[in-house]
Amino acid sequence: MNDTVTNGSKRKRRRKDDGINNNNNKNSGGDESSEKQQGNKKKEGLKGIITSLLLIDEQEKLDSEEWSKTQQEDKLLFDANHKKKTRAMLDYYNKLQGSFDYLDQNDRGLRRRKSRVAAATAAAVVTAVAGAEEEEEEGGGGGGGAATQRRLWVKNRSQAWWDECNSAEFPEEEFRKGFKMGKETFEMICNELSSAVAKENTSLRDAVPVRQRVAVCIWRLATGEPLRLVSKRFGLGISTCHKLVLEVCSAIRTVLMPKYLQWPDEESVKRVKEHFEAVSGIPNVVGSMYTTHIPIIAPKISVAAYFNKRHTERNQKTCYSITVQGVVDPKGVFTDVCIGWPGSMPDDQVLEKSALYQRAIGGLLKGVWIVGSSGYPLMDWVLVPYTQQHLTWTQHAFNEKIGEIQRVAKEAFARMKGRWTCLQKRTEVKLQDLPVVLGACCVLHNICEMRNEPQLMCNLIDDEMVPENGLRSVAAMKARDAIAHNLLHHNHAGTSFQS
Repeated sequence: MNDTVTNGSKRKRRRKDDGINNNNNKNSGGDESSEKQQGNKKKEGLKGIITSLLLIDEQEKLDSEEWSKTQQEDKLLFDANHKKKTRAMLDYYNKLQGSFDYLDQNDRGLRRRKSRVAAATAAAVVTAVAGAEEEEEEGGGGGGGAATQRRLWVKNRSQAWWDECNSAEFPEEEFRKGFKMGKETFEMICNELSSAVAKENTSLRDAVPVRQRVAVCIWRLATGEPLRLVSKRFGLGISTCHKLVLEVCSAIRTVLMPKYLQWPDEESVKRVKEHFEAVSGIPNVVGSMYTTHIPIIAPKISVAAYFNKRHTERNQKTCYSITVQGVVDPKGVFTDVCIGWPGSMPDDQVLEKSALYQRAIGGLLKGVWIVGSSGYPLMDWVLVPYTQQHLTWTQHAFNEKIGEIQRVAKEAFARMKGRWTCLQKRTEVKLQDLPVVLGACCVLHNICEMRNEPQLMCNLIDDEMVPENGLRSVAAMKARDAIAHNLLHHNHAGTSFQS
């Protein structure tokens, strides 16, 4: 009985296991079918993506071909338009060149006709003058002489102002105020330059008289007036006034400079030494040296060389200049000048470029001193003040005495600029002609100083730069120390310094 029950239960378990296995088989079959469906869907999606990419590529190719075609058409159209414009411009240029040739031919023809007319007119004038002279000779001169025929090509300008200034009745003070010198000095200059600047009259025009030539130059230098105003004053053309200024300045430099601006001879050197020693107590001083700057218009070449950085920074305005280095005697008369080096050069470099430096190298200044400012180096022949910050009593006293000598040169330049106003502002003279004009100003300054003409001072501002190599000679340093010691020992030192 029990066996029967056990067998029955076993059979029931087998049937249950079989049912479970069947269900599992059914479920596994469903999963496989769903995976197949999902794989098919992914394949279809990939096919769609690939198809879209192929379509996009094909569309891009079509767009690129169309753009290239459009660009090619635009290029062909541009080339055609360019060729058309080029042909039009060439045609216009050929027509314009033809019209210019035609105008040149007409102009040449007119010039030939004018030259023929001018020659005929001049010949007629000469013939008329010769006929009038013959008639006068035949008539014995009793007819009073025929009037000279007016030259038609000469412009009639009023010279009333100059005629009044040139008259003997013109006040001396007014003449001195305008020309910065008296009539006697002016007359002396005219006499000295007469042979160099005089011109002869021609059959076509009368020459400008010597006095008027010299007056135009001196008035221009003294007042600094523009050539336009000078032209109206003297009744001359602007170009004529400009030419006269350069001619007279060149004559002054050629004729008067060797006479009135020269290095002193032995006898004069002795007097100069005595005078400077009496003033300062420093022996063997033959001159006081200073370098000033003359403002100019910006040159067309080497602009940087003439740029004056220190004046530009102080005035807040771009400045260009050239230098004038001068040595003066105790009376403020120039004995040596160096003119025309660019304004960017410091004082020591200008000195090295000068003829004075070459004479010193040649031994012509041995045993003498030329006093300069702190912008110059201490050399065997150049005596300068002490420049260190902390000075001894002896050094300070020496600087005071040497400053008195240096002041002579600075005041001489101040008087020259005050007398010749053209040096205070930018000049219209070309850079290559400026040394001649400045040299003439120095010579005229000497003449006025020698003849005790009125002195006019100008506020002089020139920046001094201590040279990089301020000590060029150990012997000169020892000599300067000895001079400073002797000044203090012999009670020549000033008393303004207090310890």
